[in-house]
Amino acid sequence: YNQFQASSKTSENTLPHVFMPSIPCTSSFINRTTDGPSVPTRRPFPLCHGTTTLGFIFQGGVIAAADTRASAGGLVACPAVHKITPIHSHLVVTSSGSGADCMLWERILIREIRLYQLRHGRRLSIRGSAKLLSFMLHPFKGTDVSPDSLSPNRGPKLIYVCSDGARLQGDVFSVGSGSMYAYGVVDSGVRNELTVEEACELGRRAIYQATYRDAYSGGQVNLYHVHSEGWTRVSQEDVLMLHQRYKEQA
Repeated sequence: YNQFQASSKTSENTLPHVFMPSIPCTSSFINRTTDGPSVPTRRPFPLCHGTTTLGFIFQGGVIAAADTRASAGGLVACPAVHKITPIHSHLVVTSSGSGADCMLWERILIREIRLYQLRHGRRLSIRGSAKLLSFMLHPFKGTDVSPDSLSPNRGPKLIYVCSDGARLQGDVFSVGSGSMYAYGVVDSGVRNELTVEEACELGRRAIYQATYRDAYSGGQVNLYHVHSEGWTRVSQEDVLMLHQRYKEQA
């Protein structure tokens, strides 16, 4: 800061010196990501993580739900992580994987979509947004970058983007270590004729069931509803309170 302040006082026409950290092995990284198949990169330590995210389509739009627990191996790193990120008024992204990687790519996606809107005067479509994220992730295939995203948007549409650049469009997706439990609940109750209240309860119960059976999922159940007028944050409830409620109902 002192160096920047001193250089800015010397001359108004002289740009201040800005420190830029060096990137190790830049040439080898570029060659590895552009020529031939990707080479896996070994981490200095194992990166274990788990989560449960969910998205499904019904007649009233898209329900996006996720837990809030960030795990690091056998430890709970943070009990209140926001895994559902609004990108713009009609697009939200649920993420699973490495928290740092997911946050980075979500910020890059927000920037690129905003730049596209400023350049062309219109918003990038959901398929275009998913394709853009897929193209950005593909060069890192095999390098253990770990973001997975579910992107609900107007239409409604639901697209899954994997960390290797693959993308799939469907009606129901669940990602994470607890996804098998969430799938079991959603598949038994999802249908196009659901009301908004029924769809929200189905997504809430699916994430709760995953947190009950999966040790890497927990904290709170975050629930969003994406509809023709934009996204709405429906609720954020503690899984302990949900456990007591469902136990009384049973």
